[in-house]
Amino acid sequence: MLKSSFSDRWIEAGCDEAGRGCLAGPVVAAAVILPQKFTHPTINDSKKIPAKLRQQLRDEIEKSAISFAIGVVSSEEIDQINILNASFLAMHRAISQLALRPELLLIDGNRFKAYHDIPAECIVKGDGKYLSIAAASILAKTYRDQLMIQLDAEFASYDWKNNKGYGTKKHVVAIEEHGLCQYHRKSFHLKKQLRLAL
Repeated sequence: MLKSSFSDRWIEAGCDEAGRGCLAGPVVAAAVILPQKFTHPTINDSKKIPAKLRQQLRDEIEKSAISFAIGVVSSEEIDQINILNASFLAMHRAISQLALRPELLLIDGNRFKAYHDIPAECIVKGDGKYLSIAAASILAKTYRDQLMIQLDAEFASYDWKNNKGYGTKKHVVAIEEHGLCQYHRKSFHLKKQLRLAL
C-alpha cells in the first residue's frame, strides 16, 4: 500500500510527468492534491497499471482529489529549452492551475526546479511510494495518451495511437519513409534514437 502523505502538517501536491523519452508529442505533467489520510487499493505507478484500469482510476482520482491540474509543453518548446527543463515547466504549469495552493510539492524523480517559494521533496520512484505522486502519474499518462491518439488521426502513418510517440520500430520506419512532422522533437538526439531502434 502506498503512503497517503509525506507529512500530516502540510497541504501536499504530488507531481509527475509523462512522455520524457518520446520522439514525438508533448511532455505532460499533472499535479494532484488528495484528501488527508486518503487510501486506495489499486492506485500505483502508472507504468504498472493496464491501460483500461488507468482510465478507470483517472475518473476516481478526479472525483476524489481536492484539486488536480494538467500542464503541457509542446514539442516546439522542448526543442527550445530541452526535455529536462520542459518537464519542470510542465509541472510548473500544472501546479499554477491548482485551485488550492500547496504547502509542499512531492516530485517524482531526483531533480526539480523550484516553483516560487513552495518547498519540494524529490523522491526517486515516488510514483511507487506516495499516492499523490502515483495519482499524478496516472493523470499525466492518460491525458498524454489521449493527446497522442488525437494526433494520430492527423498523422496515422506514425502509429501514435499505439506507440504514443515512443521510438518503436514501426515509428522509426515511418519516419524513414515519411520524414519528420511538426510534432517530432527535432533536438531530441533523434538520429541516435533511430539507430538504436533499428
